[in-house]
Amino acid sequence: MTSKPEITLEHFYIFNGTYAKKEGEEEKKILYYYPEKELDVQIKNIGLSEAIIKFTESFNPGQPCDYCHTHKTRQIYYQPEPDFWMVMIVGIPYICREKDGNKYMEYQNDEVSSSVCQAILKQTYIMFRLFMGSFETIINDPDCGSITLLKHKLEHFFSRYLLSLKLNNSDILDVFQGLQFLPLDKITFLQVQCFMNLVEAMFSQVKYTAFLYNDQVVWSGLEPEDMQVVYNYLVSTLLPAHLEKELHGGSMPRNSPSPFTSSHYGKFIIGPSSINEPSLVGKSPTVFINYSTKPVSLYLVVYRALSATICLFVDSKTNLLIDFFKSLDSFLGPQLTTLVSCVAEQCAKHVIVTPESSTKYLYFNKLNLAYKSTIHLDNRRCSNVLTTPEVLRIITDIYNDTNRLKEAGEIIIKTISDYWVIGKLSNLREFFVVIQQKSASILEIDDEVKRLCDKQLKSIFFH
Repeated sequence: MTSKPEITLEHFYIFNGTYAKKEGEEEKKILYYYPEKELDVQIKNIGLSEAIIKFTESFNPGQPCDYCHTHKTRQIYYQPEPDFWMVMIVGIPYICREKDGNKYMEYQNDEVSSSVCQAILKQTYIMFRLFMGSFETIINDPDCGSITLLKHKLEHFFSRYLLSLKLNNSDILDVFQGLQFLPLDKITFLQVQCFMNLVEAMFSQVKYTAFLYNDQVVWSGLEPEDMQVVYNYLVSTLLPAHLEKELHGGSMPRNSPSPFTSSHYGKFIIGPSSINEPSLVGKSPTVFINYSTKPVSLYLVVYRALSATICLFVDSKTNLLIDFFKSLDSFLGPQLTTLVSCVAEQCAKHVIVTPESSTKYLYFNKLNLAYKSTIHLDNRRCSNVLTTPEVLRIITDIYNDTNRLKEAGEIIIKTISDYWVIGKLSNLREFFVVIQQKSASILEIDDEVKRLCDKQLKSIFFH
């Protein structure tokens, strides 16, 4: 008998109960199931989930079941579209103990946050919808839509995506799904904005654009909710894979000239690997955005120069031929290389080296989805955090409690390990502070939080 120190994905399935019209047709309701199990096991588990969902509805009609706690698992439920249910079951870590000569497993239920798991489950759907479209859109496609097509797309997407989930490195950032913005001076920001407007004017096929520098958003023409999911894909998947490929020699070094021209450092990340060979144009993925009004499908083209990344959302009616990419490269490359130098120069001027402090903070604005953190060293879910897992769980718990507050409030918690964790809510802005001071009083902690607010967030956090 061994311990299981990590959270594990035990089951993940998607079903629609309305597809089984009568007894004996239970198989028809199964749209996707991971991992592969016997059909009887799939039907049994989905039937149990259906029973739990229907049973809980009798207590609170109209309010769907979110999650169910058991001794060994945490079951998360999400209804993304009418009649469609997604279920994720995670295994709770345990430690093997021995008492009076008998061995037993002690399950660490506090290690698993239901709200974080629920955020991850919702994120899987949103990412699927970005690249594949909604379930209803796929089924009702006038050309070839069907339930069979939906099953095929679910299998194609989730068989890969679920392997990339980082359940053990997930925390409050997965709940926020925020954007990191890069603050620039007015002149430099206007240069970026004018450049992006010029791209849209020069290339009428380009409907929306976004500009990132060092994984931080400078400009975006998308709605915040759409940029949220695109940003998550770029920062957690596309850009890390691209940089890793460069480091292993699979692509050109970061500071070498473009393979397209020697006059700049730009290159396509999504697009042709070389515009000198038409056979290497590749296939740009289609993304589906603008679900708040009317969904539209667009091609995604990503171009990078030095530390800047440009996302171009191109009309899906456009023929992405080699000439189009040549025009883009000859226009974007030289100007972007120059613009990046200006942005880098401004960033260097505003870099402030501060001494290592025991005070860390996390800020999130629900209005524009912006977040800022000195607790997390990056936003790639690689456990690069400057505090303990216990403190991160407390922050999540405080966030869940502040959601019950109407407009403003404050919660202060002291842990056994002498951490002070403070959560403040004001004007749809969340502010969390982590301080490790053994002999501090609550008044001293309050003064430290006020000082931090005045220094770091004076113009954006109203308290």
